[in-house]
Amino acid sequence: MQARTVGTTVALLYATALPAQAAHCQLKMALEQWPPYVFSKPNSAPTGLDLELTQAILREAGCALQLLPELPTARRQRQFEQGSLDLLLAASDTAERRKIARFSIPYRTESVSLFVRSEQLPRYQQLRGLDGLLAMQVSLLAPKVGWYGSAYARLQPQLLANGHLSTFLNFQQGLRMLEAGRADLILGDTAALRYEARELGLAISALPLTVLRAPVHLMLNKSTTTLEELELINGAILRLEKQGVLAEIRNRYGEF
Repeated sequence: MQARTVGTTVALLYATALPAQAAHCQLKMALEQWPPYVFSKPNSAPTGLDLELTQAILREAGCALQLLPELPTARRQRQFEQGSLDLLLAASDTAERRKIARFSIPYRTESVSLFVRSEQLPRYQQLRGLDGLLAMQVSLLAPKVGWYGSAYARLQPQLLANGHLSTFLNFQQGLRMLEAGRADLILGDTAALRYEARELGLAISALPLTVLRAPVHLMLNKSTTTLEELELINGAILRLEKQGVLAEIRNRYGEF
C-alpha cells in the first residue's frame, strides 16, 4: 500500500545494536510523515509503529538502518527504483513490484476502510461493498498513490470517468476535503485516517465493510540487497513473532 505525506528533516543515522562496520547488512530508508506508522515531532526522534517494528527486526537480524531525510512519495518510489534507497515499509507484495524488489514475510496486517463524517453515517450504512458506490452515485476521496485492493483497482477507472473520484496526496488533505464537502466518503488506511481525524478534531465513522485486510511486508531493493540479507530478516521476524516482541509493539499502538 502507501499514501504518504511530505516534510523536511535533517539526515540522521540510526544504528542498531551492532556498529555499522559489524552489521551483516546496511539499509537506507527515507523518512516520511505517515502517523501512526512513521512520524517525527519537533525536537523528537522519529517514531511510529512501522519504524519501531522495523528497528526491532533489523536489530535482531544484525543489520544497520540509515534514516535519510523525508521525501515526497513519488520521489521516494523513484529513488528506490534507481537504487538510492534499499528499503520501503508496509508494502503490498505484487507481481509488478517483484520485478525490482524482494519481500520479507509479513510483519503486520493492514486494514483499508471507507469513512464518512459521523453525522452522515446513517445515510450510507446500507453500503456493503465498493460496487455500491456506482449504484448509489457516491463521490469518493482516495489516495493518489498506493494499492488498495483489487476491488478498488477494478472500480477506479469508472469512478474517474463518472467524475465521482477525487484524489489526495496525504490524509490531512483528504480529510479537509471531506470536511469541506468535496466528496461523500473517503477511502484509506484505517488507523492513519483515524489518527489524522483526531488530530484535526473531525468526527468520522467507518462504514460496516472492510475494503481490504491483508499482510504487509518490508520491501527490499533487488539491485542493492541480497537473498542472504532477506533470509536474515525473515529469520528475525519469525523469532520475534515467536517471542512476542512484535506483538507487544503492535499492541502498544492499538487497533492491530
